[in-house]
Amino acid sequence: MKWDPRKYTQFSSHRDRPFFDLTARIAADSPRRVVDLGCGPGTLTAALAARWPSAQVTGVDSSPAMVERARALGQAPDNLDFVQAGIEEWEPQPGTDVVVSNAALQWVPGHQDLMRRWAKQLDGGAWLAVQVPGNFGAPSHALMRELAAGPEWAGKLDGVLRHGDAVDEPEDYLGLLVEAGFDADVWETSYSQVLPGKDPVLEWVRGTALRPVIDALDPEDFSRFEEQYAVLLREAYPAHAWGTVFPFRRIFMVGRKQG
Repeated sequence: MKWDPRKYTQFSSHRDRPFFDLTARIAADSPRRVVDLGCGPGTLTAALAARWPSAQVTGVDSSPAMVERARALGQAPDNLDFVQAGIEEWEPQPGTDVVVSNAALQWVPGHQDLMRRWAKQLDGGAWLAVQVPGNFGAPSHALMRELAAGPEWAGKLDGVLRHGDAVDEPEDYLGLLVEAGFDADVWETSYSQVLPGKDPVLEWVRGTALRPVIDALDPEDFSRFEEQYAVLLREAYPAHAWGTVFPFRRIFMVGRKQG
């Protein structure tokens, strides 16, 4: 799937907040290795490197465009590097004390099994911190799926959009971590975000949830799909003089391995 770093960072003030809410719960003092899985354009990974200057901090992302953008960061800390690789391929090296994945694992089918594998491989005392969106039932996603399943688009978009198996509920992740031998903290937050401008919810999903549709359709078809989808979004998220409210539920989990 192709990613556009500029579009992804368009709403960075909103997209970045869950990362800091997540990582604030990590109580590691002097980790040796820190890994950010699905690091995107790297700005948040750089914040980890600044927080733990004695650690080797590595950002991992499957997108060449994202990794290129990350490697071009200005004034990047010396303890920071980036690797292009799929999350499915990653395994913790010895001394990996903190693993972070912010808004990335929802793209990986079966990520729960990956988390169990990492939990087994990590040393005692290591931290695993994950955040995934919990808004797959929200109008922004439900309307996209309904349109894609309609008579005009079903033939071209069948199987493109995932929903039911994208993420679990908080209690499922809590059970996963506890059963893997972690002291776990799992919670959810719904952010009531005010987005500015024309069709701001459409602009938001262009950077994330709409990417599979962009990849699946040719430019002419996508333009038509997007026009139809925009009408539905305007009805679901009415604009006010001061902006458009876009509620966003997110699921957080932070665990420290016992031993």
